[in-house]
Amino acid sequence: MALISVAEALDHVLAHAAALPPETVPLNDALGRVLAADLDALRTQPPADMSAMDGYAVRASDVATAPVELRVIGEVAAGRPFTRMVGAGEAARIFTGGVMPAGADTVVVQEITKRDGDAVIVSKPVSKGRHIRRQGLDFRRGDALFTAGHRLSARDLALVAGMNHPLVPVHRRPQVALLATGDELMPPGVEPGPGQIVYSNGFALAALARQESAAVVDLGLVKDELEPTVAAVRAAREGAADILVTTGGSSVGEYDLVPKALAAEGMALSFWKVAMRPGRPLMHGRLGGMQVLGLPGNPVSAYVCAFLFLVPLIRRLSGRSDLVMPTESALLGSDLPENDERADYLRATLRESTDGPIATPFPVQDSSMMAPLAKADCLIIREPYAPALSAGSRCVIVKFER
Repeated sequence: MALISVAEALDHVLAHAAALPPETVPLNDALGRVLAADLDALRTQPPADMSAMDGYAVRASDVATAPVELRVIGEVAAGRPFTRMVGAGEAARIFTGGVMPAGADTVVVQEITKRDGDAVIVSKPVSKGRHIRRQGLDFRRGDALFTAGHRLSARDLALVAGMNHPLVPVHRRPQVALLATGDELMPPGVEPGPGQIVYSNGFALAALARQESAAVVDLGLVKDELEPTVAAVRAAREGAADILVTTGGSSVGEYDLVPKALAAEGMALSFWKVAMRPGRPLMHGRLGGMQVLGLPGNPVSAYVCAFLFLVPLIRRLSGRSDLVMPTESALLGSDLPENDERADYLRATLRESTDGPIATPFPVQDSSMMAPLAKADCLIIREPYAPALSAGSRCVIVKFER
């Protein structure tokens, strides 16, 4: 199968992906989820005129001149409305959040008052309407405050709760199953034997998927044998995974059994091998309703491919419209040679300057090196056959989220 471009590969990945069906979840489970329907306010906020300060609720006409002495007829606390009317020459002690009593039309802050038994002396004049939060200042019942497709932030949850919605309709979380193959892989905490390495890819991929609000199931490490690899693929299908992500075993060696296992299960292959660096042996297909992404085994290749393809796929299934990370312009911090036929994604650091951000690629870009990936702030994107560039030239970057 011939190499295809990154853009073509992403089109294939998203071609048969659509927002998952809606479900209703409690607010505590809604962070990062995408609304499947519009949300209107079920109440007015504030529900009545309320005091914004601690002080005294009075008639403005009584405090137009000062000093003046008023008779205190009662107290208004938040959640305990005052049932009497404030008449001429009267005041009601009021606290922040207290409902303005009938007859009162302004609040005198306590800092300009002096209490003397049942009387209060106001030392400065106060105009009408001071320190009052008017009914509906924030929103009114029936106001359309959220539209379908909006991703809920922590701040949004406070507003949704204030609108009196204990439950919200959101698109179902994509279920991502992770499968790693390789006789050489050992879990962290185990001393690797000769020729063995510590498995690391799954931790980054699971975190990336969860960061995008997906649910993750780890199918574990599978030996380079066809039967257990097929069994793991079946487990993903039986577990109703929306996306199966494999790492390793997708190249063309004798022990690269993932494509054979997927073919045995009837996967419809859409592409295998992309004109990109790192990540050339990227594979995609569909097994029924389950999307399959076969990522390379090298840690940098796996992460970069997940960043460029898994993240947009999760977002599409989640109901989001911002499928890819936005690109930005930066200045190169070092020279770059001309590029070959593959799009290049160079790990780089960023620093600010008076002329804008400066992106400096790491001098060694080997796809097995995890330390530069962890330190990187962005990827420098170079198109196929891009000409050589000198330091200070403009380049295109996509930032990693911190």
